[in-house]
Amino acid sequence: MKNNKNSNKKVVKKKKSLNKIGITVGLAAVIVLAAVVIALSVNGGKEEKQMIEDNVKVLVEMENGGEFVLELYPEYAPQTVQNFVDLVTDGFYDGVGFHRVVDGFMAQGGDPEGTGMGGSGVQIPGEFAANGFAQNTLSHTRGVISMARSQDPDSASSQFFICYDDASFLDGQYAAFGKVIEGMETVDAFLDVERTYNSMGEEASPVEPIVMKSVTIITE
Repeated sequence: MKNNKNSNKKVVKKKKSLNKIGITVGLAAVIVLAAVVIALSVNGGKEEKQMIEDNVKVLVEMENGGEFVLELYPEYAPQTVQNFVDLVTDGFYDGVGFHRVVDGFMAQGGDPEGTGMGGSGVQIPGEFAANGFAQNTLSHTRGVISMARSQDPDSASSQFFICYDDASFLDGQYAAFGKVIEGMETVDAFLDVERTYNSMGEEASPVEPIVMKSVTIITE
């Protein structure tokens, strides 16, 4: 009988030990889960994405058969480049047009509504000097691509413009982030399209749509 009692005591002790281990493991699991939830909350439920550091080339093919190539410069405007590349990768710009074309100034596109009021639903910080971002020293010269925005400096979304001539008066006010390096004649040809006057009094609204058929990242 004594041996049985001792044996029973050992079993009870063993069960208690197992219970302690189970509680410890359970607490550890809860802590890990809490850490994951906190991390997801901090990152908006998304995995952190490594920002683009190298220049990116983008091929724009127009519905009329013309094409041009953009080179994007993250050294000047990293978040702006990242946003543009994300939209291109998602196919956002495919089928979207240029709704504002102004002689001697620029061609503006990237609005899915075609009214100058649309966007992607996501707004990005304005990476230019007047908004406290001094590293963007890219000047608005011929062929440079920059982000359009409203009066709010952090309202840029998907709309962009390409400069026809020197527009350095925009430097420090808008986020320039790349340049047309091939096919600028295709962008120049937008000026040959008949245009009507817009609400700003510009002869800038194309009568026939100027549409980007496909916008893709060039991989080398």
